[in-house]
Amino acid sequence: MNELAPNAEHDLKHKSLIIFDWDGTLMDSIGLIVKSMHVAGEANGFSTTDEEVKSIIGLSLIRGIQILYPQASAEQHLAIQQSYADYYVRASVEPDQPHSQFFSGIEAMLQQLKAQDKQLAVATGKKRAGLDRVMDYSQSRHYFVSSRCADESGSKPNPQMLKDILQETGYQVADAVFIGDSIHDIQMANQLGMTSIAVNYGAAKPQVLAAENPTYQVDTPEQLIKLLTAG
Repeated sequence: MNELAPNAEHDLKHKSLIIFDWDGTLMDSIGLIVKSMHVAGEANGFSTTDEEVKSIIGLSLIRGIQILYPQASAEQHLAIQQSYADYYVRASVEPDQPHSQFFSGIEAMLQQLKAQDKQLAVATGKKRAGLDRVMDYSQSRHYFVSSRCADESGSKPNPQMLKDILQETGYQVADAVFIGDSIHDIQMANQLGMTSIAVNYGAAKPQVLAAENPTYQVDTPEQLIKLLTAG
């Protein structure tokens, strides 16, 4: 685990608002996202690689599709988006898909943070309908006091969704920490000067995340849990 020596501004003990990315940070869904994009692209005559798909995770779906398939027309982008959504929705509710569940220990961590009177929120590249669906499926909505999605506040790394969460909850940047698994997550937090935690177990490689200068960086869900719940 890489913990950069924090000054008082970045001391996690004093953070009242903990904001999480969803896919690859709380939920083990990267494999499903990659599979869904392959299915959607191939259904419309296009192909890409696993690493290319992982590189756009965190962005809004349509923005990611535009980056992955720049040669496609606007109509084809929309068709790929629909094919992706159709497959993802079907697959994400299948109980035998382990990547549609919280990472091990994460739900217990959410419970513990709530017991410590921390306020929890979500900032995700998902659309509102997608986040609502997965929150309902995982029965996790009650953990979070606020959430913002890409179709409400713009695609990461635009920090508007973090600004919206701060405004809704009444906290300042110094009161909050943001946790994510992509460069877009860390870039978003950095634009506001918000304390950030990069997790190496999601979409991006550790060295790629480290280059974005997160405040903290952890290798596993267990290390994230220990870091957030200590003290």
